[in-house]
Parts: sequence; C-alpha cells; structure tokens
Amino acid sequence: MSTGRINRTKGIALAAITSTAVVAGVLFIQSGADADPKPTLEEAKKQVAALQHKSEEAGEAANDLRGQISASQARLKALQAAVNKQQAQADEVKRQIGSLAVAGYQTSGMSTTAQLLLSQNPDQFLSQASTAQAFAGQQNSVLRKFQDAQGKVADLQASAQSELASLQAVQTQQNKLISEAKGNLDAAEKVLGKLSDAERARIREENEKEAEKARNERPSRDGDRMDDDLPVPANGRAGQAVAVAMNQLGDSYVWGAAGPSTFDCSGLMLYAWGKAGVSLPHSSKAQANEGRRVSKSQLMPGDLIFFYSPISHVGMYIGNGRMVHAPRPGKSVETSSIDTMPYNTAVRPG
Repeated sequence: MSTGRINRTKGIALAAITSTAVVAGVLFIQSGADADPKPTLEEAKKQVAALQHKSEEAGEAANDLRGQISASQARLKALQAAVNKQQAQADEVKRQIGSLAVAGYQTSGMSTTAQLLLSQNPDQFLSQASTAQAFAGQQNSVLRKFQDAQGKVADLQASAQSELASLQAVQTQQNKLISEAKGNLDAAEKVLGKLSDAERARIREENEKEAEKARNERPSRDGDRMDDDLPVPANGRAGQAVAVAMNQLGDSYVWGAAGPSTFDCSGLMLYAWGKAGVSLPHSSKAQANEGRRVSKSQLMPGDLIFFYSPISHVGMYIGNGRMVHAPRPGKSVETSSIDTMPYNTAVRPG
C-alpha cells in the first residue's frame, strides 16, 4: 500500500472517531439537561414548600442561639466592668506605694534628728515621720495587696477573653445557620425560575388570595375579645394573646421578625403573649420550656403547640382543633388544623 493511501485511510478513521466523540458529547449534554427537567407546577410547589420548611428549620435553630448570645454578652459586659473596677483598685494601691516611696527617698539622705532640727513645723514632721515608719513596717503587706489586686485583674481578663471566644463561636454558628436558611430560600427561587411566567404568576396569585382570606378572618381590631363561639380561658391573658395573634392574620412571614407587621413562627408567639404581659424567648425550642406542659387532649386557646422533632415550628391553639401560626417563608400568618404537621408537645404560658 502506498504512503498516500495509508494517510487517506488514517484520515478517514480519525474523522470517524472525532464525529463519534462529538455525537457522544452532544448526547451527554442532552442527557445532563434531561436529568434536571422542568418540574410541573404541582411538583414545583412541593419542592418549594420543602425548601422553605428547611429554611424555617435553620432559621429557628439560629433563633435558639439568640438566648445564648444575649446571656454571653451580658456575662462579658459584667466581666469587663469587673476588670475595670479591679484595675482601678490596683492602680490606687500603686499610687499609694509610689507616693510613700517618693517621700521616703526625699528624706532618706538625712538623719531623723537633723530633719527634726531643720523642720519649720516639728509637730508636723513627727507626724509625717510616724507615718513613714508605719509604712516601712507595712510595706511588704501593701506590696502583697498590690500583687493580689493585679492577680485578680489577670484572672478577670482571662475569664473575659474566654467568654469572648465562646460568644464568637456561637455567633459563627448562628451565622452559618442563617446562611443555610438563605441558601434554601435561594434554592426555592431557582425552582420557581424553571417555571413559565404564567405559572409563577399563578403561584403569586394563589399566595395573595390565601393572605387576603386570612386577613378577612381577623376579629375585631381592638384586640379586646374574640368571636363568641371561641372558648377563651378564664384567666384573660391567654384570651388577649389569642386576640392579638388573630389580628396578625395575613401578615407576612419574615425570619427573625417579631412584629408588628411581619413575623416568623416563634416571633408571632413572642409578640402576642408579650402584649398579654408574658415574656417569651424568640425560639420555638426555647418556648417549649416556658409554662406548664399540657396534653393534646387538654389544649385550650392560647396554648403553644410545637411540631417536628427536633422542634422547629410553633403555633397558638385557638380552639376547635385549629391554631394560628406563621407557617414558613413565602407564606402569611394563617389558621389551620393542628394536624397538618407532626405534633410534638404543647405548653401553657403564664
């Protein structure tokens, strides 16, 4: 076979291989695209709801760290104040030592008799000399007092540094959870981005209708009473808390918000019960430890109901097997059955 014919044969084979690789690459790209197809409207809704719930879980976990951060900040502030106070005491002892040392130095080169003869005020000199002698006798004790004061300063400073490190670690953990919450919301938006403009508009319209329906369920805006058919407990504060929570129907869910017009789930409980004179932490997990534990069969309006394990959502019982709550990001404050989510426990605040 001639050299030219061999080269032509190799060229044909190479072209065939290249063509096959290109086709395979195109098929691979198409296969990759088909692996993440456009969801149906109902599939998108489910995916978005799941991601929004994950966002709420991370958000409530971040809320739970608020108490730790506040307590740590208070301890750090107290330690810093103690450091300043102790340092001031140490500085005062140091000034006393310095003053007496200077006085001792100034008279050390002259005999006591000569100083007495040359003094314009012998009585005052004798008084000063007595003081100097007393200091000389107590010098070691005063120095030990100064060393002790400085040691306490160092101990307090070490405690403050340790507390600061702990605070920063918790804040880092909280920031990570906040980032996780935002990441899930971004993922939900990406799912919505795969839908058509008409489908996204339909979802927005449905959400707006739900919010409007919830607002129409609001009781009297005076917040003094609920509808006559709602069983309000006798203590009054729970009834007031329910009335306040119901008056927020239709308000938007916003992570970290506790009123007056936007809320997350624990923020709504904090706001409503706060108006009734009962202070609650801003965390569903922490709120589960506030008040008296009650069984599901003994629920009364105003009771806080907690869902999932670990706890990541809270609602307020309003009677007749229903609750008022801020469901999740993208939703508004609404009423729903207490059986729509996995029940965990309930408490009665106040």
